[in-house]
Amino acid sequence: MSSVRLEAVKPVGATAEAEIPMQPASVDIWDKKYRLKTKQGEALDADIDGTYQRVARALADAEPDADKRAYWYERFVWALRRGAIPAGRITSNAGALEHKPATSTINCTVSGTITDSMDGILDKVHEAGLTLKAGCGIGYEFSTLRPRGAFVAGAGAYTSGPMSFMDIYDKMCFTVSSAGGRRGAQMGTFDVSHPDVKDFIRAKREDGRLRQFNLSLLITDGFMDAVNRDKDWPLVFPLAEKEVGDLDLSNAEQVVWREWPTSRGYVTRDDGLVACKVYGHIRARHLWDMIMVSTYDYAEPGFILIDRVNEMNNNWWCENIRATNPCGEQPLPPYGACLLGSVNLTKFVRKPFTDEAAFDWEEYKEVVRVFTRMLDNVVEVNGLPLQQQRDEILRKRRHGMGFLGLGSTMTMLRMKYGSKESCEFTERIARDMAVAGWEVALALAEEKGPAPIMEERFEVTAGMLRKRPEMAKDGWKVGQEIPGKVLHARYSRYMQRVAEAAPDLVEQLAETGARFTHHSSIAPTGTISLSLANNASNGIEPSFAHHYSRNVIREGKKTKEKVDVYSFELLAYRELVNPAAMPYAEDAGARLPEYFIAADDITPKEHVDVQAAAQKWVDSSISKTANVPTDYPYEDFKDIYRYAHQQG
Repeated sequence: MSSVRLEAVKPVGATAEAEIPMQPASVDIWDKKYRLKTKQGEALDADIDGTYQRVARALADAEPDADKRAYWYERFVWALRRGAIPAGRITSNAGALEHKPATSTINCTVSGTITDSMDGILDKVHEAGLTLKAGCGIGYEFSTLRPRGAFVAGAGAYTSGPMSFMDIYDKMCFTVSSAGGRRGAQMGTFDVSHPDVKDFIRAKREDGRLRQFNLSLLITDGFMDAVNRDKDWPLVFPLAEKEVGDLDLSNAEQVVWREWPTSRGYVTRDDGLVACKVYGHIRARHLWDMIMVSTYDYAEPGFILIDRVNEMNNNWWCENIRATNPCGEQPLPPYGACLLGSVNLTKFVRKPFTDEAAFDWEEYKEVVRVFTRMLDNVVEVNGLPLQQQRDEILRKRRHGMGFLGLGSTMTMLRMKYGSKESCEFTERIARDMAVAGWEVALALAEEKGPAPIMEERFEVTAGMLRKRPEMAKDGWKVGQEIPGKVLHARYSRYMQRVAEAAPDLVEQLAETGARFTHHSSIAPTGTISLSLANNASNGIEPSFAHHYSRNVIREGKKTKEKVDVYSFELLAYRELVNPAAMPYAEDAGARLPEYFIAADDITPKEHVDVQAAAQKWVDSSISKTANVPTDYPYEDFKDIYRYAHQQG
């Protein structure tokens, strides 16, 4: 990266508005969650800037020589002060090895594939325990386990099914998090075609069950097509090789052929598809209604469009993604790991709440560039507990940069969240982040080398040509070898979209290779928004409310104390415009402008429109909440999900 460009950035005081003082609730959460302390409780970070300096030092130390370490330390501190916020595991654990030697800087992991055997199930419980102990969240797919009532030949008995084994993981997570003090986070995913799908949909209705899990269904394009056409939907599970004589493989009423996470021990065709026994059928719309009713009443299970995930995956040729991290913004392959960070958009608003309010695009892009290098350096200090996880992150070097404070920023710019103007603004935010990030991916590859997978050579298969017909048009044939960097830059659907904005850049990435395979992801950012961002709105969301109170327990006291919490935009408005302003004020002199809206003022469709605007330029996923009033009609609620599917 050019140091000239960095030197050209004006000092903070030359461009930025006056800093809004941190509110007590935000300082309190920083102190409890992210401030480094000795085991005796003595603070080692003097203040929030001390936390920034610790993190910057730890990540700059990953540079190869003393001059670069000194140079990038200064640049990293600058970026942290100007809105770059590494995710909680980085902020808490980077530079803390002496005090927390067994912790990781990685937020997101996915388990290795859970194979359908007692050894496979319990082996992954053990690995998950080590992962949670290190402070990482973890996701698993459980539809690889045979359905309830299926015969287990080795035991001479019938299995209790995936749900009962999920209970083991749930109790393990509760035990590990109780011992470590930090609540463990897990995601359980499940294929919509599994015979036990109805049990999965209803699982959390039982009191106290699976409370350490978020749950999401893997929704396929085939299922959505069956819903749209009101067709029957087959419920299936792979056919073991020892069961092959029981069924007629050519009879579509008995067997369907599907892609499956593992083919070991199952009847498999030459093209890699696995024979799946049809256990029964259900009307697709009936199953869809079950999912929608559960989501409407209980807000679970979630909804992952898994075929779209794999179609748009930058590593489309070598990964079959079946699970995500606990909040869903990082779809990952087996043993996949990803680190996170967010840019606080409120830092770039100039002259807020005025007719001249504007967004500083140049400084924003420069923070993204510096932050990209910073996050890439986190890979070197990942602290992951399993060798398979370390191998995976070093081979692909994926990270997920996103943003927070979008809703707060729109309010400061006097924009209404969900409007056409706000969607155009959101798309530009995401597009500029993407292009700036991939510019750095090229510069870092030239300086330090591309991710190892870029230099690997892969055999062209019939499956590749089926998924990417343009490869055949370009002359590629089955059996030839092709570099990973070409498969990544030229044939990933996402990079093809980036090429529309920056064609020369993507062509250079195909020649050189990128430093990392993935760059962007938008996380919920709840705690870092509330603390380090002074309660700017979470991730891609609007502010939930502009004023509320929290009960906190002060150190050395047993009773709770009620503390006022203000949204960042209200805090800024009170500081810069009207100190008396409050939501719902009866006094005309204290009322807020109409553009001060919160989550409940926004329609579900507007929530989806904002997400769709960003998703075009995000190469992983987005964690999004659409607030639905309690009296919202069920039929309209169902349409939100159809609408989201249509928006991609």
